[in-house]
Amino acid sequence: MLGTDRGCAIIAPPMNDSAPQPALDAASTTSVISGANAVPHAQFVTWLRDVAPYVHAHRGKTFVVGFGGELIAAGRLTALVQDVSLLYAMGIRVVLVYGSRPQVQEQLRLKGLTSRFGQGVRITDPAALECVKEAAGEIRLDIEAAFSQGLPNTPMANSKVRVISGNFITARPMGIIDGVDFQHTGVVRKVDAEALRFTLANNALVLISPLGFSPTGEAFNLTFEDVATSVASALKAEKLILLAEEDGVRTVDGDLKTEITVPEAERLIEARQIDEAGLDELRFLLRACNTGVKRGHLLPFGLDGSLLIELFTRDGVGTMVASENLEALREAMLDDVGGLIKLLEPLEADGTLVKRPRELIEREIDHFTVLEHDGFIFGCAALYPFPQAKMGELACLTVHARYREYGDGERLMKRIEARARAAGLSKLFVLTTRTAHWFLKRGFSIANVEHLPIERQQLYNWQRRSQVLVKTL
Repeated sequence: MLGTDRGCAIIAPPMNDSAPQPALDAASTTSVISGANAVPHAQFVTWLRDVAPYVHAHRGKTFVVGFGGELIAAGRLTALVQDVSLLYAMGIRVVLVYGSRPQVQEQLRLKGLTSRFGQGVRITDPAALECVKEAAGEIRLDIEAAFSQGLPNTPMANSKVRVISGNFITARPMGIIDGVDFQHTGVVRKVDAEALRFTLANNALVLISPLGFSPTGEAFNLTFEDVATSVASALKAEKLILLAEEDGVRTVDGDLKTEITVPEAERLIEARQIDEAGLDELRFLLRACNTGVKRGHLLPFGLDGSLLIELFTRDGVGTMVASENLEALREAMLDDVGGLIKLLEPLEADGTLVKRPRELIEREIDHFTVLEHDGFIFGCAALYPFPQAKMGELACLTVHARYREYGDGERLMKRIEARARAAGLSKLFVLTTRTAHWFLKRGFSIANVEHLPIERQQLYNWQRRSQVLVKTL
């Protein structure tokens, strides 16, 4: 889920002799450390630098994380608490909402009571409500205890997480539906968003149970999905993250939808093309995105660290739901300069590219086209027109190392070709030292320096001896 960002690879090199010349390999980090530690140290430095943009992007944002009692029953609570504590340490504001279905079921079994359901929803009679209270209370204590640990040599060492719980949720009874009285089963009526914001602003992690209360003092059993979605919507949270047994949203054909827009999801649901396993969670995520939440995520709690993988890597895991397509092929803006520099500088560092100063990129930003995914620039190309010759130079055709096999280089090239045609140019040329075959396969022909516009011939670098390739548009 685009995070994400690592190293830089070139589909085709920049075509200016005076500009950086790219390579086909990802940039390597030259370590000053010798011996067995050189590679691990370099990998760590690279990893930490790659994660940094996500830390900056997420700091100060509000994430609502919801999970069911199944996660606790599977023994995953400690790992989740450690991961959430890390988010808290990074300055992310976290609301944690938990469920208790298997624990309630166990309480009922121990008391010799029978579970009753209607339309797949638990009917909470007075005896079942007591079981809900007991299960929710025990889980709350377990979670607070887990956040209080701080043993040395563990991820919780030096952590100080203040956990606040409270009556943030006003509920109402679900009522009688198709003749079935759900009694103390309820739905969220109102969220005390002001109190939640105040608590989060005071650097506390908020913990919310699957219980809500009415103005008359009654308690109602709620689903954690309803609570988490309502809280995220009330806070206009950056993200609603649901942790479930499913590995994401799949189609009836079994295809995992790693990213899906709200319109696409609604269309697939209408066409009955979404597998039942993740359908309920998807509906809650859609509700959140339609009421002001920027992103919804369905992650598998069975994968250790799935929360961190989703938030701090481009590809992530599970399914992300967004209101609009996260990937864009567009013309560059000044705000993209930093991303372009990050994309190009690894190759500049190893000598493959000639240093392109920030000032030059800023001046020439109108020449660039970029591929962006959720704020991450993972590809670029530039068009330098020579109107008198009716020719244009395709330069800096660059794609991030991890995404070279998905046809993005060709997408960029076609976009540059379209820009050239719109500018009234009839030919496109490139200068390359390493990737002539890539261009030959895409309609370019080998030419000579004499075929270049006069102005470009004067800038040709004879030391590099770049091959000249030309394509008629």
